[in-house]
Amino acid sequence: MKQTFLLLCILCFSCNTKNKPNEIKIEEQTELKNDKIKVLNFGTFHFGFTPDANKTEFDEHSEEAQKEIREISKMLAQFKPTIICVENLPKFNTEINKAYQDFLDNPSKLNTKYGESSMIGFDVGRLSDVKKIYGIDNHMGYNYSVGDFIESSPEYKNNIDSKTYLQLTNEPFKDYPEMAKREKKYDKLSLLEKLKLINEPLHLDYSINTNADKLLYVGIEDGFEGADNAAIFYHRNMKIYSNLNRIPMTKNDRVFIIMGTAHTAFLREFMKRSPKFEMVNTLEYLK
Repeated sequence: MKQTFLLLCILCFSCNTKNKPNEIKIEEQTELKNDKIKVLNFGTFHFGFTPDANKTEFDEHSEEAQKEIREISKMLAQFKPTIICVENLPKFNTEINKAYQDFLDNPSKLNTKYGESSMIGFDVGRLSDVKKIYGIDNHMGYNYSVGDFIESSPEYKNNIDSKTYLQLTNEPFKDYPEMAKREKKYDKLSLLEKLKLINEPLHLDYSINTNADKLLYVGIEDGFEGADNAAIFYHRNMKIYSNLNRIPMTKNDRVFIIMGTAHTAFLREFMKRSPKFEMVNTLEYLK
């Protein structure tokens, strides 16, 4: 009986010993993952003029707004970025960096010329001692209102799926009542609370739906008017991601990206599958 018990103990010990290499591999995988370039992928609405259909009323020149922006910049600067990317075309990098250097020389007044790119981007750069700002945007014209036009025109009929298109347009958070409540109160929220809301994963999904994916339910007769326009927006964001990858960086860099939420949402999807980047939780920095 004693011999049987001893044999069982030896077997159990042997099994535990064999598991140790696996535990080491798991730790190595974690370290390997942490070798990826860390990214704070931050979405915002546009502070200044925007041709976008969906706009947020915001007076970027008011003293109260600028005070809020300064506080939010301090929160985001805790990420300690070494590279900052903004929603501006790369061809304007020289101009933007001249403005950035002017701001560093006189940081008492926020630069409002480039909207959130300069108001938050420049201030986070100042607080983090970042030397250069990179524009990664790309412009492509597309008609995100083509679905609304078809649905509201008596001479045309949406021949794909009007029901789903109209639900995504009129009740985007139908299956998420808590999010719907927060969205309904959006205009009354503080700047910080607005930014928290639009950086929620569910809200980022909504940004892709409202800017592109809902168009996949729209088409006249056997046409693809919706899909064709959605493809242009996908293409634009692919080019933005390619511009990000043009920037020389190493695993020691930390990248702060500030863009409109639809671009943030697409970049999130690309970086989820990337062997190069690892996103941090944006909401952890908005406290």
